[in-house]
Amino acid sequence: QVQLVESGGGLVQAGGSLRLSCAASGRTFSSYSMGWFRQAPGKEREFVAAIPFSGGTYYTDSVKGRFTMSRDNAKNTMYLQMNSLKPEDTAVYYCAAGYRTTTTQAMGRAGYGSWGQGTQVTVSS
Repeated sequence: QVQLVESGGGLVQAGGSLRLSCAASGRTFSSYSMGWFRQAPGKEREFVAAIPFSGGTYYTDSVKGRFTMSRDNAKNTMYLQMNSLKPEDTAVYYCAAGYRTTTTQAMGRAGYGSWGQGTQVTVSS
């Protein structure tokens, strides 16, 4: 298991930008699929974006063209750049890590064994 620590959440107006970071412990970061999920009040935690350990980047439809996920294996860190934010993006955002999780598994909660503590993102209208 890896330990994950998120940062970068906050309050922003609609149309603004935020960048979330997620720092991971451990020496085998590159062997982990990494993902971002979010949970709005009263809703289930949902998939946002993922970079499987095998490569590629995947997004849920509602954030395509606005969010960009990246990872820096040398720094054991991943990022979520969020642009053109909308009020419906308001949620607690969680980063997650899954050891050698497949691409399909990486787009669901069950594909991850380690989770960060979450960071609040609030977008005002």
